[in-house]
Amino acid sequence: MAHHQAPERPDPTPIPNPARTLTVWEDGVQLDFTFEDCMKYHGPGFPGGVAHAFAALGRALPELAARSRNGRVERRDIRVRTPFAGPGARDVFELVTRAVTGERYAVLPELARPERGNTLARYVFELSIPEAAVTCVLRDDGIVADEFIELTAKPDKTAAELAHLEGLKLQMRDRILKREPARVYDLE
Repeated sequence: MAHHQAPERPDPTPIPNPARTLTVWEDGVQLDFTFEDCMKYHGPGFPGGVAHAFAALGRALPELAARSRNGRVERRDIRVRTPFAGPGARDVFELVTRAVTGERYAVLPELARPERGNTLARYVFELSIPEAAVTCVLRDDGIVADEFIELTAKPDKTAAELAHLEGLKLQMRDRILKREPARVYDLE
C-alpha cells in the first residue's frame, strides 16, 4: 500500500467552543455531534471545510427543526445541495445526515454565486427536509482569506506554501468556530 507524503502540519491548537453540538434524530434517538467528532470522521486534511459544514448545519438545523412536524430534524430526511466540492464539508454532511450514502447530497456548480467574488462564490449550502428548506450563505466578513483561495488553486505548491496552507486552514477553522453559526452563515 503506497503512502503519500503528508504535509507539514502545525501543532494542533485547541478547538474553540468544543462543547458545541449538532443535533439530529434517527428512529427516536437523539444524536449529537461535536466538531471533534466530525474531525475524527474526516481526518486531519481539511479542518476549514469541516468547520464550514459544521457552521452551516449549526445555522440550518435549528431553523429546520422549528419548521418540522415534531420540532426535530430526522437525519435521513435532510437533503444537501451545494457548489462546494470540498471533502471536509462532504464528510461532515455524511456523518451527521448520511446524505452522501443516501444519495441526498449533490455538488452542483451552478449553485455558486460568482457575483460574490471568487472567495465567497462556492460557500452556499441548501439544506432541506420535506417541510422546509433553507440556504446558508457565507457572510462577507473576512472568514475566508483571499490568500487561502488563491493558494489552494495554485498548482505545483512548494513545501513552504503547503505548510503555510495548513496554517491558513487552522486559522479559518478558528475564525469559524469562535463565532456563533449565525455570525458565519446567513439564511435565505
